Amino acid sequence: MPRTAIIGGSGFYSVPGCTLKEKRQISTKYGDVTIFIYADKAGTEFAFLPRHGEGHVCPPHKINYRAQVMALKTAGVESIIAVASVGSLRAFIRPGDFVLVDQFIDFTKTRPSTFFEGGDVVHVDMTEPFCPGLRKCMLAARPAGVKVHEKGTYVCAEGPRFETPAEIRAYSAMGGDVVGMTMVPEVVLARELSMCYAGIAVVTNYAAGISRTAVSHEEVLAAMKKAEAMLSAYVVDCLAHVPAERKCACCNVPEPL
Repeated sequence: MPRTAIIGGSGFYSVPGCTLKEKRQISTKYGDVTIFIYADKAGTEFAFLPRHGEGHVCPPHKINYRAQVMALKTAGVESIIAVASVGSLRAFIRPGDFVLVDQFIDFTKTRPSTFFEGGDVVHVDMTEPFCPGLRKCMLAARPAGVKVHEKGTYVCAEGPRFETPAEIRAYSAMGGDVVGMTMVPEVVLARELSMCYAGIAVVTNYAAGISRTAVSHEEVLAAMKKAEAMLSAYVVDCLAHVPAERKCACCNVPEPL
């Protein structure tokens, strides 16, 4: 059973350089999910899940996040490295850079964001929402040839539309560094299931009002395509640095009141 998983975002639908071993469908109480089992060059297996589906068929606000995270848990996954395309809110965070986000601000509106909907009342601590242990692994594996920012605050917008310049100014004033549409509620759901979760935000453009041109999804896909080879190699290298034994607080099972 794979211990680690990659969740892929826009334009990141497979893992070049690795061998696809199995396409597996997993049934959960929230729905069915297809995951892909890959092996790296050393033969180590890991799970891969394209959150938007094969061919990018599901918009961010309609993704069945609970089914996807539960499916990975059911498959035996303990640690998740998530990849997401983002727009930059800061001049020094440039298109082509990677950001190892360490905090988030949630502006989603309609998504089910918890597994705890009845019975016991559970409040999950999110002081360190992105696993510090996994982030250390990602820092240790960072590649040459690309700027990797060691931390940053991820603003999650509802989508599927892009943000207005006024929203971007507000997000920036609140301390946001990059904006995307998918890492929340993924990161919260993973913590509720005692899984480690860390994210690589791939900067594809400057956000609305900062960019000199209108933001488009074509621009995002083109930027992700350009980064694909380096990104996939980086993520697989990160997985090789994940320790066999987890010692972080993510392992703690949330306790009811």
